[in-house]
Formats: sequence, C-alpha cells, structure tokens
Amino acid sequence: MLPTPLLQDATNNIWRIFFSGRDEQNRSSISFFDLQASDSELTIIKVAESPVLTPGRLGTFDDNGVSPSCAIKNREGLCLLYYIGWNPGSTTRVNLFGGLSRQVENNKFERVMESPILERIPTDPFINTAPWVVQDSAGFTMFYVSGTGWKNRDFPNYNIKLAKSIDGVSWNRDGIVALDFSSERETALARPFVMKDKNIWRMWFSKRVGNYSIGYAESLDGTFWRRRDELYGLEPTNRPGEDEMVEYGVVITSSNRNWLLYNGNDYGRNGIFHARGPKFDS
Repeated sequence: MLPTPLLQDATNNIWRIFFSGRDEQNRSSISFFDLQASDSELTIIKVAESPVLTPGRLGTFDDNGVSPSCAIKNREGLCLLYYIGWNPGSTTRVNLFGGLSRQVENNKFERVMESPILERIPTDPFINTAPWVVQDSAGFTMFYVSGTGWKNRDFPNYNIKLAKSIDGVSWNRDGIVALDFSSERETALARPFVMKDKNIWRMWFSKRVGNYSIGYAESLDGTFWRRRDELYGLEPTNRPGEDEMVEYGVVITSSNRNWLLYNGNDYGRNGIFHARGPKFDS
C-alpha cells in the first residue's frame, strides 16, 4: 500500500520505493524496495529484509500502524520520512494523523517525536494526514489531506490543504485549501503527490466518486491549482486487480518516460501496479 518514491542514484536512475504492508492483526509497518527505471521497464534490484518503521508505543497516535506518505533528503543526505499514523476510533472508524521519522544507521528510522506533526487544530478539526512535502530555498511546503466532516462512522469526507514551514517539523496551517471537490459527486481527495517540473507544479491525487480513481492538477505557484484530470489522470482498467478502483499514484521518471506507480482494488490488496507514459509536454 502507498508506494512512496525517493531517488537514490540519479546516474543509474535507481529509486527507493517505500510502502506499507499489514500483519495478521491488520497493523501496517513500513518497508522498501529499490528499482531501476529505464525507458522500457522497471527492474526490482533489492528488497528490504525487515521493516524500517513499525507501529508506535501503546497510546501514541500511531500505535495501530504506520504507512509512508513522503520521503525527502535533508542537507546531510539522510532521508526524512513523513508518514501516516493509524489509531482506532470510537465514534468514528479510525483516526489518522501525520508523523515524521528520520533515517539512522542501517536504513532504520527513528521518530522525530512521538506526537504527530499534523494534529487537530481549529482550522482542521477532523482528519489531518498524508503529508506530501516539497523543499526549496524558501523552506518547506506541505500538501496534506484534511477532513471536512464525517457522513457517518465509516465515511469521512476530505480535501487537500496547504501548509508552510521553515524547518519541516513545525507547520503554519491557516486552513488554505489547495484542491477542492470539483462537484457534489466527489466525496474525497486523498494522498497528494506533488512535483515541480521546471515552472509548473504538478499534482496527482486520488478522487472518490463511489470508488477511487487518480486525478491530476497543475499550478504556476503551488497555491492556486487547475484540475486537468484529462491529461494525466487514470481510471480503473479491465486488468485483474484494478478493475474496480485505482489510487495513491506517484510518478518516477527515466530518460524519456514517466512511470506511474499506484494501488488498485481494496487499497493495495494486490500490490503495486505501474503504468507508463511519455515525458510531459512543456
């Protein structure tokens, strides 16, 4: 579930893909595999032997599971792994928060803190999770999933909001909506993946109208976004395992191709799928 890429070797085009898998108690832990991307194929060259991050201590926000959301490298070249913390609900099915861990030796990760970096605040009183972080000379920009309410115990609604930070840990959240529903039929916008491509910000996200499919949007400044689902979005196909839903898309690149990694039916039960396309139009 939730493929999350980090470029490891630009010369040989090797990417580390973090993901989460569930144990017999349905708790998620985070592991990874490395793949090499060419214009013709993706080749897995390494699979981690054990998880790099496991559920937190009893009573913490992530004691029932952790799933990757975004991976970036800090100035020392070590990975910062933003993640989703799972916690059982009472009146609602689940509570979701955003957490932060950092790489230590032997590819293991430690929590920056045991409390979430995305907690409920007055502008975000419901779900706050799935952070995607972009770093530039001015600091850090986060795109994250923010709940707008619950229809019932099992059915939350959420869109995508924007936050800013100087250090990547403490965030200013003013309730700015980066991407909202395009119609009353849409009930959720999930797991943003954002990249800066020359002068264009590009976002892939999951959109729910009944079941999930993958949408696409563009921005010139990272704040105001235009939906362009018809360009690089993805709908369910007739292939087994992705004929009902597709979601959680992220993009990696080779010399002349873009590769979309994503999950299919039942939020990743059948693993990680891929689709290929040409490099973007300028």
